[in-house]
Formats: sequence, structure tokens, C-alpha cells
Amino acid sequence: MSRDRANVTRNPWFTGTRKVTELSDVMAWQGKLLRVDLSTGVCHGERLNMDRVDKYLGLRGLGTSYLAAEVDPRVDPLSPDNKLIFAMGPLTGTSVPTGGRFGVITKGALTGAVACSNSGGHFGAELKFAGWDMVILEGRAPEPVYLWIENDFAELLPAADFIWGESFWRAEERLRSRHGDSIKVAGIGRAGEESVLFACVMNDRDRAAGRSGVGAVMGSKNIKAIAVQGTRGVKVADHIAYVAAVDAAKEKIANSGHSHGLASFGTNAMMNVTNHFGSLPTRNCREVQFEGADSISAEAMRRTPGPGRRANLLTNKACFACTIGCGRVSRIKPDHFTLRNGERYRQPNGGLEYESAYSLGAMVGVDDLDAATFANFVCNEQGMDTISFGVTLAAAMELYETGVIACEHTDGVPLEFGSADALTTMVQLTATGTGFGKDLGLGARRLCEKYGRPDLAMTVKGQEFPGYDPRAMQGMGLAYATSNRGACHLRANPFSSDFQTPEIREKARIVKETQDDNSVIDCVGICGFTTSELSIEDIAGLLDAACESVWTADKLRAIGERVWNLERVFNLNAGFTAGDDTLPERMFAEATKGGANTGAVSQLKAMLPEYYERRGWRSEDGVPTAETLGRIAL
Repeated sequence: MSRDRANVTRNPWFTGTRKVTELSDVMAWQGKLLRVDLSTGVCHGERLNMDRVDKYLGLRGLGTSYLAAEVDPRVDPLSPDNKLIFAMGPLTGTSVPTGGRFGVITKGALTGAVACSNSGGHFGAELKFAGWDMVILEGRAPEPVYLWIENDFAELLPAADFIWGESFWRAEERLRSRHGDSIKVAGIGRAGEESVLFACVMNDRDRAAGRSGVGAVMGSKNIKAIAVQGTRGVKVADHIAYVAAVDAAKEKIANSGHSHGLASFGTNAMMNVTNHFGSLPTRNCREVQFEGADSISAEAMRRTPGPGRRANLLTNKACFACTIGCGRVSRIKPDHFTLRNGERYRQPNGGLEYESAYSLGAMVGVDDLDAATFANFVCNEQGMDTISFGVTLAAAMELYETGVIACEHTDGVPLEFGSADALTTMVQLTATGTGFGKDLGLGARRLCEKYGRPDLAMTVKGQEFPGYDPRAMQGMGLAYATSNRGACHLRANPFSSDFQTPEIREKARIVKETQDDNSVIDCVGICGFTTSELSIEDIAGLLDAACESVWTADKLRAIGERVWNLERVFNLNAGFTAGDDTLPERMFAEATKGGANTGAVSQLKAMLPEYYERRGWRSEDGVPTAETLGRIAL
């Protein structure tokens, strides 16, 4: 039963507090979603479609199924007709190792493709504890708002003159001051408000639903944040079997050398690995090794620079239910030039992970660890994808170096590769949509198109490269080209194969199979870092104990394939074609120099036909055949 309290604001548009309909939970799922019509201010609860749960499981798959059913794929991503969906998995909020993930699903502002950006921290678990499997934001608020959820109660409250115009850090602090220190917050910084097309949705200060511009979509809807307090918990179906499965999973992870390495060195342990191998994209992918790599590596973060000095890395940290703790907490040297920008940057904050160290370091030629750390702080504070920002700046630096743009375009700042001043200045201008930062906020593809050199954008489907060169790593090149959300290192897992051999014979199979497996991980609500120890069979056992119905490895793999094809169909209907399954011309025309695969160019064109065949897509246009769609019940 619904009831309204008195308005809490003088503005008659706001509906005030609303108690949404109480609905019974379904083991591990809560069995309901919260639909928020921002245009009218109405919040109401709905039963979760359990038929869709059976087909798409949760998080990425379930959220995408709602998006595909409710949004025209050709919609302008920043129009009110697009929707923004926060979705949890069935294991989100449980004690399963790393069971804290949530996703933000929409049509991406950066790419125009389907987007699901995944984040950790504690926000997703808190939203699940409040009793919700999903929150769907529709329309556009007539003025800035935020959403407050306390278990069954949900209300939209004014954000103007309170948190709108503030950084995410400041907004989170103010929301906690108003609603209590124990709440969890997800929201945008200035970048999302300013329509930076690679803006993130941030949570827990430095966790990010980082890619594809989901923060720009949130900003376009005039909603700053979701703040939540939940006390309902999550139930499981078979407690005895569940405890046994969780204990077994924890033991596997605890005995893993990979997990120990992540705890000690974080993901930036990859820096010296890729540099030595010759797969570290450097200076806008003109090179594959960076002479300054060791200075921005995980080892450098732990290194004490001299007597009486302190290391960049303070400690590690973990997300909800995580037994690994790969997160970094770092600090900038007290005499570093970036600290003139404010006292808040003197405080320990989220430190560099590999993708940030690559994009804010090697890709722009900067070997100043503290400058890269500062840029990372600003991206977290203002809500920007570090990968996209760094790669876009690298493209601008090449535009500058080749004389396409000059200081008159760049606010008087020489955009030279290796310039720590250019990096730290431009990250602030981009986050606030100021000066040349407005151009950088377009992303690499649109920036390079604007200045007549689209060939200099290191993107796929408009999304910037992560930190693995696709010439030196052929499987990763195929994964980038075929990823439904644009260039991505998380949608497939060809790493072992790529580091072992340049031969392409098995790459199509490996990429296709790991894309399906990774889709499963993204649907469940756990972190991909568990997959070095936990198999799909292990995950099926966890689900079978936690959830109603029967879950097997075969059923999960079928869901993974179905989700991949659902995203593909959405993109095809949005106007993408097989011609978008490609890489920048540089990957085909300019051979690598240095490392294990010197002289390599991308062999994508040789791999793509086999990939299409394995997918059951037509060879001429990459469209799933009627037989394939029937087989996977799509």
C-alpha cells in the first residue's frame, strides 16, 4: 500500500516522501524494482520480472533486457527518452567473495551503443539491503534533484543550492551530513553536469561505473546522486549449502597467488609486465614501450623516494565482501607542485590502478607519479573516466605536435607529450568544461573529427583504448573490435593466450567463449578478479545455494551468450554495422617496435570471419542469424 507524507519542499513539483508498495522477496533477489519518473517526481515500486531473471539473471543482463524493451535504440543518449538503470546481481549484498558489484545500464553518451558500467565499493550492497534489485530513472527533472531511499521509502529532493555544481566528493560529504554517516551514495561530479561525454557515476569516493559516459546521461537527467540507507539484508534459499559454497570459494581465493599479488601490488603490477612485453600503448599508440614505465609502476608506488620521504602508496583497501583488497590508497608528495591546487589533495585518496597509470602516464608520455596521481584524484573527485580522459589528451597532444592545433586553441598550454603541467591543467579544465577542456570532453573520436584528423583517435565504436596494444596482443585486438560497448579489456579474457603466443589460430574461440563467461560474471554481482580461481561451475554452485530455481554451468553459459547477442541486436538497431567491428588504421599500417612481438600489425581481418562463424552471425554483415536467435531464445 502506498502513502505520501507532507511535502518537504516549497516547490510543488516535488512529491515528497513516498512509501512504495511492499513486495515479497525472492531468495537472493528482492523481487522488486524502483521506477523513478524524474519528469513528474513520482517514485513507485514494481515486481521484478522473474521470467527475465530466468533468461538474463541480473545486473548487466537483466538491466539490458529492461533497456532493450523500454528504450528506442536510436534515441539520443542525452534526451529524456533514454533511461538510466542501476542494477544489482543476485549475489550483490551477499557474503560471497566480492559480492558488492552493481551496474549502470543505458545507451552510452560517448558511444551511442549499449552501455553497462560496473562498479564495486559498498553502494550496490546498500541498495540491495534497502530491498531493491534495480532502480530505473526515466525522463528529466525540471530542476536539479537527488534521490533519497530509505528501505521502502523513496523521495526526490532539491539538489540546487545544495549539491548541484559541487564535486562528487563534496556532494557525498553534504549528503552524509544531512542523512547520516552510514548512508551510501552514487552520483556525478562536475563532469557529468557539464556533459563531458566520458563522465562516470562515482560511489564510495573513488569507485566508478567508469566507461561509456553513463555519468553524462545522469547529468542530462538533472539528477546529481542517489543516497541510500538499507537495513533489510538479503536472504538465501539453502543456508547450509550456501555457507559451504561460500567457504569453499573463500578458501580458493585465499590460496591464490594471483589474489595475494593484487593485495600487495594492485592492478598496476601490470605496468612493468606490458612494458617489457611491448604491449604498453605509449604516446597515442605510436610506441609500445615507455622508458618511464618503472617510475609510474606498482613498485614505484611502494618505493620510498629518499630519507625522510614517504611512499606514494599508503595502504590497500577492499570493496564490500571482498577478500582480495586490490584497491589503492595513495598520497602526493607534500612538496609536489600539484598541491597548490587545494588542501583536499593533500589527503590520502584512491590511488592509481593500472588503467589509470597507463592512460595518465605512458599514453601521454608522463613519468611523474605524483602528477598522474593528482590527475587520478581529480577524475575521482569530478567523475571522469581516467582511460578516456588520458587517451583523449594523448590524441590532443599528437594534434598539437603535428601542428593541427596550437597554443591559441589550448588556452596557452603547450600540449607536449611528457608534460606533467599539461596533464594536470587539462584534467581540471576538462572536468569543469572550461576552455579547451570543452573540446577534450568530447572524447578522442569527436575531438579528432573536429580538427580533421579522425585517424588519430585510438577508439573503437567511439570508446578509447585500455592499456593493451592490439597489435602486440592479437586476441585483445579482436576483443576490442567486437566489444558491444566499444574498446574494453573487461569484456573478454584473452590475456594468457596473448602473452604466450602471437599465433591467431585459437584467438576467435578464446575471445568468443570468454566474452560469454565474462557476461555471466557481470550478471551475477561479483568481481571479475575472482575468475582466476572460481570457475563457472563454482559460480553455479553459489547461485544454486543462494537462489530459488536450479542453476547449472550450462544454464549460465547460455545466459552469457544470450546477453551478448541481446547487446549486439540493440547496437544493430541503433545503427551500428559490421564496419564498426574494427580498429584504428594505425593498428594495421604501423608496425610495433620493441618487445616480444616487434614488427606486429593487427591481424583482425583474418580473425573476424571465424569469430562471426562461431557466434552464428552472418559473415557479410555480422547480424545474428534467425537460427542463432532461435537457439538462444532471444
